[in-house]
Amino acid sequence: MKELEKLYDPARVEDDVYAFWLNGGYFHTKADPDKKPYTIVMPPPNVTGQLHMGHAMDETWQDILIRFKRMQGYAALWVPGTDHASIATEAKVVAKMKEEGLTKEMLGRDGFLERAWAWKNQYGNRIVSQLKKLGCSCDWERERFTMDEGCSKAVLKVFQYLYDKDLIYRGERIINWCPHCKTSISDAEVEYQDQDSFFWHLKYPIVGTDEYLVLATTRPETMLGDTAVAIHPDDERYKHLHGKKVLLPLVNKEIPIVTDEYVDMEFGTGVVKITPAHDPNDFEVGQRHSLPIVKCLDETAHMTADCGKYAGMDRYEARKAIVADLEAGGYLEKIEPHPHNVGTCYRCGTTIEPMVSKQWFVRMEPLAKPAIDAVRSGDIKFVPERFDKNYYHWMENTRDWCISRQLWWGHRIPAYYCDACGKVHVSAETLTACPDCGAPVRQDEDTLDTWFSSALWPFSTLGWPDDTEDLRYFYPTNTLVTGYDIITFWVSRMIVAGLEYTGKAPFDTVLIHGLVRDAQGRKMSKSLGNGIDPLEIIRDYGADALRLTLVLGSTPGNDMRFSDEKIKASRNFANKLWNATRFVMMNLPEDFEAGLPAADKLDLSDKWVLSRLNHLARTATENLEKFELGLAAQKIQDFIWEVYCDWYIEIAKVRLNGSDAAEADVARKVLVYVLTQALKLLHPFMPFITEEIYHALPGTGESIMIEQWPEFTAELDYAADETDFEKLMDYIKAVRNLRAEMGVHPAKRSSMVIETADTAAFRRGGEYLAKFAFATDVTVTEHYDGPTDGMVQAITHSARGFIPMLELIDRDKELARLNKEKAGAEKEIAMFTRQLDNPGFVNKAPAQVVDDIRAKLARAQDKLARIDESIAALG
Repeated sequence: MKELEKLYDPARVEDDVYAFWLNGGYFHTKADPDKKPYTIVMPPPNVTGQLHMGHAMDETWQDILIRFKRMQGYAALWVPGTDHASIATEAKVVAKMKEEGLTKEMLGRDGFLERAWAWKNQYGNRIVSQLKKLGCSCDWERERFTMDEGCSKAVLKVFQYLYDKDLIYRGERIINWCPHCKTSISDAEVEYQDQDSFFWHLKYPIVGTDEYLVLATTRPETMLGDTAVAIHPDDERYKHLHGKKVLLPLVNKEIPIVTDEYVDMEFGTGVVKITPAHDPNDFEVGQRHSLPIVKCLDETAHMTADCGKYAGMDRYEARKAIVADLEAGGYLEKIEPHPHNVGTCYRCGTTIEPMVSKQWFVRMEPLAKPAIDAVRSGDIKFVPERFDKNYYHWMENTRDWCISRQLWWGHRIPAYYCDACGKVHVSAETLTACPDCGAPVRQDEDTLDTWFSSALWPFSTLGWPDDTEDLRYFYPTNTLVTGYDIITFWVSRMIVAGLEYTGKAPFDTVLIHGLVRDAQGRKMSKSLGNGIDPLEIIRDYGADALRLTLVLGSTPGNDMRFSDEKIKASRNFANKLWNATRFVMMNLPEDFEAGLPAADKLDLSDKWVLSRLNHLARTATENLEKFELGLAAQKIQDFIWEVYCDWYIEIAKVRLNGSDAAEADVARKVLVYVLTQALKLLHPFMPFITEEIYHALPGTGESIMIEQWPEFTAELDYAADETDFEKLMDYIKAVRNLRAEMGVHPAKRSSMVIETADTAAFRRGGEYLAKFAFATDVTVTEHYDGPTDGMVQAITHSARGFIPMLELIDRDKELARLNKEKAGAEKEIAMFTRQLDNPGFVNKAPAQVVDDIRAKLARAQDKLARIDESIAALG
């Protein structure tokens, strides 16, 4: 047996325990034909990242599930890894180079990539070490990176596969352009923000007439790229203008009036300016009417060289100048305030610029349908189910996915151009010469969207496209744990990829967690200054305390609040468990042998605690299987703190300090058995302290991680004994509460008469009543008709105690207490009566619920009757 230090020091314990796990290889998993696989792939954090509360919650939930399944006997694999995060990482490297006076262009592509890899190797593994501080039991021998050799091989194969099926194409389409990051971004990477803006109502003169059309725009600077105005073909107001032209103000260029059903006749004037180069809807109109595409904004969001006097101006500077010139020319009718939903870059927050650009795209419509069907059929389920609506909305309205990025860090697009014959070749293998004419080729300069590679994560990490043993055994994976904010970014694309490339759904369950907010319910942010560093919490309180705090009170899909009070409570629980263990250890002799005594050796309290533990194993397991992690954690904590520490240890002290050596040994064995089993239940939530205590207990194995998860067993189902002891405890609590309210000192003991229909239970519990209800002697009877003068009464649902303490108390205060209890009982009776008098409730509620209310009413009525008797007894 290992001696525990007087005070629990998580900083020392956690580092030592994690080293023990790593050295023992306990996280490593192999394919085992005798076990069922259970697989989780970690949502790969960015190599630029640092552990934040969102990560801490995400990884804690995953670790709880993987430790639980490992103990249940599964071949539980948790695959860790990191994402190259193309936009974020390139921005970091460029910023670092800028400090040295360097640019990408000065170094060239190869020189820049050398810098980027060095940066990744220096800083990229930082978050991995932080995940280890949290206690993550990942299989670190299988750690992956989205740009490692295997993942890169998968990316190139998929690109060629999609290209060969005509599901990838290169073309000019409207994309989302970030002027700050200087790259395209996908629709999923655009975050919309409500901003105060304006509608500028402009007049476009109709050529050959004195008339003009009025239209409204939120972006007057784009008018320089207008190539038409559109009206609805059925709009009676403008029938006479079909085939006519308008004069584009300031540019003095004639552009056509086109008719298109895209126009909403009911909105504004029913006239829309068409700027095909800078609006996705206008682009589609332009395609239908063969309109020219005129770009008026460049990649830095400045006006192009073709914009005359406005050339080179920033978009907002140009807006002011153009509006001023429109007003001076009489082309501005009015300006009105208009709140506008503006797209911004998810990475830097810059307002994105829709613009026509030659990019690579994935055709999403044919890929989306099977992915939608997989969720509708139940092959994949969201927990909570309501999040499937987010998924359906995105997938049913998806547009072609722009996958090319104007960056150097990332998977370079495997497309090769031959300038000699003009052919384009896509190949998963590196090409140096054109397969058709033999001339040199040049590779596309762009890289792929980060999400293109992370979409393959559930199977590329297991060896795909090779037919590996890991892939055959561990794929499809089981539970994906993630936040609701990346359902569109990542979850949807993994489902698409898994079905298209492997023919199987990549996972069966998507477990969604919410955000970790501050104590006031605010989102943590730099601007508010309310961010909390998990590493500081771990340093001050320990990783176990942080983990427990992040799961207690949490429910799938809902945000949770983090506060000092919660983390301190979790730390206090760890200390409580540590001190309770030290007490047990101090009461064990050197020759103690662990093991559960025979049933005939157990007393009532032993059977009670064993039965409570037995039922806890069942309910906690059920909660975890249903992903109710917070509920499971709460039940386990309540059992350890209240049932085991506050009650059973105190009860066991009677026998530990008694003269019967055999009885003391039974108490010790039950204390150790229950503690050991409770540690196993707690282990997934608080792995460090449970491992440390486990090694101190007698009769344990090499690691709690590989112990068998406790299960409900009929042999320990002492239901009747448990019920009897609960009645005793209810009565003891009532007596203790009564004495506390009356201010009676614990040293003052008295005799008592207990009136109850459950006489057997109370007669079995005489020693407990003497010890914990402060009784000198106890008389148990079915009906008490003796004197009540000078007695106070302790009343529970199953008993009434008559205690001669009136000489120790204030009679008026006791009457006040009884009347308060009476008011409470009357309130309960009124509430239950209202429910049962409501035909809607009685007829619609489940029969079990109605019966439960009737039973509660009966108990409340019985309690009221006993209270009335007590009041009468006081006169």
